[in-house]
Amino acid sequence: FMIGGLRYLLKRKKAQGSRGKLRTVMAAVFGCLFLFLACVPALVFTGYRGLKTTGQYKVTEADAILTDMGRPESFETDGSCREVPIHVYYPVIKDSEDVTSEFPLILFSHGAFGYYQSNVSTYMELASHGYVVVSLDHPYHSFFTQDSSGKTIIVNQDYLQSAMYIGGSECDLSEEEIFQATRGWIDLRLEDVGFVLDALKAAKVESVGQTDPAKIFSDGAWTFLQSGDGEEFVKILSMTDPEKIGVMGHSLGGATSVTIGRQRSDIDAVIDLDGTMLGEQLDFRDGQYVYPKEPYPVPLLSVNQESHQRQSEEVGALYVNVAVLENARDARYTYFMGSEHMNFTDLPLMSPFLASMLGTGSIDAQDCIETMNGIVLQFFDYYLKGSGELQIRECY
Repeated sequence: FMIGGLRYLLKRKKAQGSRGKLRTVMAAVFGCLFLFLACVPALVFTGYRGLKTTGQYKVTEADAILTDMGRPESFETDGSCREVPIHVYYPVIKDSEDVTSEFPLILFSHGAFGYYQSNVSTYMELASHGYVVVSLDHPYHSFFTQDSSGKTIIVNQDYLQSAMYIGGSECDLSEEEIFQATRGWIDLRLEDVGFVLDALKAAKVESVGQTDPAKIFSDGAWTFLQSGDGEEFVKILSMTDPEKIGVMGHSLGGATSVTIGRQRSDIDAVIDLDGTMLGEQLDFRDGQYVYPKEPYPVPLLSVNQESHQRQSEEVGALYVNVAVLENARDARYTYFMGSEHMNFTDLPLMSPFLASMLGTGSIDAQDCIETMNGIVLQFFDYYLKGSGELQIRECY
């Protein structure tokens, strides 16, 4: 799952001056690697399929791998192009049901060393209420994923070591060097999310009046590993509304979502789950970070753990999240008492042992994720469907 999102991605408190000292995640990382090698099939990534949904629709899934023909894979030297796996959760529409409108599209970006199923209960809940949810992997940032040949791709070791070093208490890099490294992480993910969104919108156009997958997905960018997934994606495109788009993510994925929400005019709402908004740091000059002068343009919801809130109170506008939220046209913030970073994923319900190694608080894990999912649904309903009311409390 997240390997904690590296405490760095949620606890870099200051936007200028000293870096601050962060707790090391070495033990957690090596513990997770051991578990992955020894008992992932039995202990971590099997069995859990999310919580009971509350919406009117049953939910199903389909997978594809998208190849960005114009972008070389920076983690390889063989001339291959960047591949981005996508995993779609969407409503099951029965022939007897009269569905007269399309469903909003939600894109989800996982955390550092993450995995596309990190928030499967969130995807399922949204889809059950009439959303098409696309969770994408970021290869070589993801703990593991699969390429179009069926090969398993694990997290890149240089990236792993760099992130661990920057996140550790012994890091002696300058703030400018840290900015350059983290900016590269964000930029890679921004390209992934932007590419997937563009590919989905282009396929939607191709699908108008067309039902043959071979013609809709004829540009070579789409690979389907399971028989029948091409036909399923034709259904998915038919029910997707490309004019109503939300993006969200956890940790580094949340930071990515915030930045792409600023960069693109076709995004209507953004949710950041306990992520430091690193992409909003434009530069580091004269001992301080440079932030965008323009107000954040689209509705933004920031959901955080309790310690994140305390840090915000201590540092104020020097902390990038506070600066962004205070300079937003429409922003909301909430936090959960007794929570920690992994409480905003399904990991505590999937593997309590592993989650406790990476950071869970005293809050009841299921209550936390169910409450969070309700907030996410309420926020997207309000801004993407124009329904309901926003009743998000300051804390839970």
